[in-house]
Amino acid sequence: MKIAVVAPARSISQAGAARVAAFAALYYPQVDIHFDPQSFLEAGHFAGPDALRAESFLRAANDPGVDAVWFARGGYGSNRILAEVMPRLAPAAQAKTYMGFSDMGFLLGALYARRIGRPVHGPMASNVSERSGGVPVGRALGWLVDQDRRVLEPTLGGQPAAAFNLVILCSLIGTPWMPDLTDHILYIEEVGEAYYRIDRLLFQLANATQLKGIAGVRLGSVTDVPAGDTEAEFGETLDMMMTRWCREMGVPYLGRARIGHDADNMVVPFGVA
Repeated sequence: MKIAVVAPARSISQAGAARVAAFAALYYPQVDIHFDPQSFLEAGHFAGPDALRAESFLRAANDPGVDAVWFARGGYGSNRILAEVMPRLAPAAQAKTYMGFSDMGFLLGALYARRIGRPVHGPMASNVSERSGGVPVGRALGWLVDQDRRVLEPTLGGQPAAAFNLVILCSLIGTPWMPDLTDHILYIEEVGEAYYRIDRLLFQLANATQLKGIAGVRLGSVTDVPAGDTEAEFGETLDMMMTRWCREMGVPYLGRARIGHDADNMVVPFGVA
């Protein structure tokens, strides 16, 4: 099996790639993980210019010898290449799994909207550290290589699902890249946002005409909230916010989920697992 690692947004470090390669060599020796040289480039915030990031993604997606495209890192930038890459995906792109989360939700959403390949919300190649012990990367490879159902988010059932960072999802709303999520359970998570910003994003979510028809919503982790900002100060807990906005949306709030910007980020395949 061959897995291609590309960076449509920010770059991964050589040291991080070496840790991933060492982990894979130990636990998945049958897998060839190829890090595109573009994954290590730096052009300001980005892993190279837009055109180069687009070409790197297309090279992996359109290669019949690649079984899965594993995104290196989030950050910001994958939305800037959507118009360039989507019309140029070849038939070989249809047979692949694409895994990432955070900013990669732009690509996962656009792929799912066109039913291209198998988009999966899950850990990225940069999610390996001494603190995590490689658990997120092991979880990602467990799905990519073996489709090990033990790494799936535990609340997944027979209904189709989709998972997004909340900011990314709200950025997709109103664009041609937004997938039809009718009858889906929607999983959301967030990082680095104050509670009032989360509430404002939920307002957009609840009133988005493109999301009418979803079956319910689950909330993953909300991490790195700015220092000093608390639920008590805002006056509502996250679950209270979710219940109120889901009521306005006319869908059930189904509770919490194990996805997000932390080591407990489980795997959510788009559609039915």
